[in-house]
Amino acid sequence: MNKRKIINDPVYGFITIPTDLVFDLIGHEWFQRLSRIRQLGMTYLVYPGAMHSRLQHALGAMHLMQQALEILKSKGAEISGEEAEAVTICILLHDLGHGPFSHTLEKLLVSNVSHEELTLLMMEELNKQFNGKLDLALTIFKGNHPKRFLHELVSSQLDMDRLDYLNRDSFFTGVAEGVIGYDRIIKMLAVHNNELVVEEKGIYSIEKFLISRRLMYWQVYLHKTVLAAEEMLVQIIRRARQISLDRMLLCSPALSWFLTHEVHPIDFSWNGEILNRFAELDDTDIFSALKQWKNDADTVLSYLCSHLLSRKLLKIQLQQQPFEEQQIFAFRNALRKFPSLSAAEYDLLVISESTSNHAYNPTTETIKILFKDGSVKDVSEASDLLNISALKKPVTKYYLCYPRELA
Repeated sequence: MNKRKIINDPVYGFITIPTDLVFDLIGHEWFQRLSRIRQLGMTYLVYPGAMHSRLQHALGAMHLMQQALEILKSKGAEISGEEAEAVTICILLHDLGHGPFSHTLEKLLVSNVSHEELTLLMMEELNKQFNGKLDLALTIFKGNHPKRFLHELVSSQLDMDRLDYLNRDSFFTGVAEGVIGYDRIIKMLAVHNNELVVEEKGIYSIEKFLISRRLMYWQVYLHKTVLAAEEMLVQIIRRARQISLDRMLLCSPALSWFLTHEVHPIDFSWNGEILNRFAELDDTDIFSALKQWKNDADTVLSYLCSHLLSRKLLKIQLQQQPFEEQQIFAFRNALRKFPSLSAAEYDLLVISESTSNHAYNPTTETIKILFKDGSVKDVSEASDLLNISALKKPVTKYYLCYPRELA
């Protein structure tokens, strides 16, 4: 069978599958599941075009990885064929552990387990199924390979994951502020002292990349209407969990299992079946449940499901400082006019939370600029743009959600 297929991608055009092993991984049911998980969760309620999937993103990141490897090899970086295949597998599978609606329900269906941890567990299981062919990929993914720059291509502040999702999310939302010069950035990549660096000529593209990332967070990923929709979905799952302690709710077997079982990181070490159950979950489980639960006898569950499906979202207020307790109490107290609600249910309808955006964090990982004299500087020091230094500071915003009937 010819496994060197070509995929037509709306963002980059034709994408080639580089090896037979990569082809087989793309065809695996765990990877194909990503086609049923939306890249941007509930963002489609604000930007109707944001319907693209995690699978599309993974293929796009794989395409950029192939371009980056060719550029680095042309500049003298020693990358063997086995290493090139392994790092391509890493970026292809880097989102394997995402659950329904991506980040929205992360650490909720599976308690305190990030999608990165789930991805690693799934890659280790795939390695068993593929008879150890992912050994090198796992070494790179964990950051244990001696060529550190290979891991940085997969996970860093300038990895192929970020280059693709900014470019792709901008394309499908239509938010022009997110457009980045990904091709220019890739052409300016180099390896210096075993680390990934950007040549001096690419500094302006990096400045644009960081500013675009900040704008995309506040205009798309953390848009206040998106936050309200995501909070509604989170409260729906929490309420469903509470109800499932007393009676069964109509939903898929996979979702029902996670509603009735509290799963912690250690559980995966003794019960391998949990991973298979998680791999059965995708957005369709949640959507079908919402359609069932909108007619449920429980007032809160029915209210949240029916209003989310019809896009009658909770009203949201956003501000720079935390909301005062008396403000929150006033809204929860106003719910007393609904006699069918108990005090314990008020917290599901009046939600006070915060969100933050750290566009560039040099304390953990840095973007290094390589100058012609061989010196290397962090981009925040090398750039003459004052905004870059400002991006190092995290920005936190506080929000309060409540039923529009209380406005």
